[in-house]
Amino acid sequence: MTDAKLNRATSGRGDAGKALAEAAEAYIEAHSAEKFSLQAMSDALFVNGSYLLRVFKARTGRTLLWYHNHVRCEKAKTMLTDSEQSISQVGEEVGFVSSAHFSHVFRKMVGCTPTEYRVAHRDDD
Repeated sequence: MTDAKLNRATSGRGDAGKALAEAAEAYIEAHSAEKFSLQAMSDALFVNGSYLLRVFKARTGRTLLWYHNHVRCEKAKTMLTDSEQSISQVGEEVGFVSSAHFSHVFRKMVGCTPTEYRVAHRDDD
């Protein structure tokens, strides 16, 4: 099998793979506050979970869980700068069960803790 054929096969048959990756992104954005569930996502998109993982990774270069955490952290960044909610409240609102897990994931994804991010990015009016 040539490289081009292999890439098409693993990326979900051209345009169909692109559409599936976009649908997965839309699903994650709509359900980011929920616990990540490959089963629920693949059921909602009417595809096999393993296939969905492969297509998404081939199309985006990232895993579904990475994208799920990315969306949560982007929402948290906005909340950290625009609200007076506590760090644990922000973490809970974007879907993390514990503030420790929120801080761990946020630091891994953003490069600093939620508190450090808030201090560095808050507008002092």
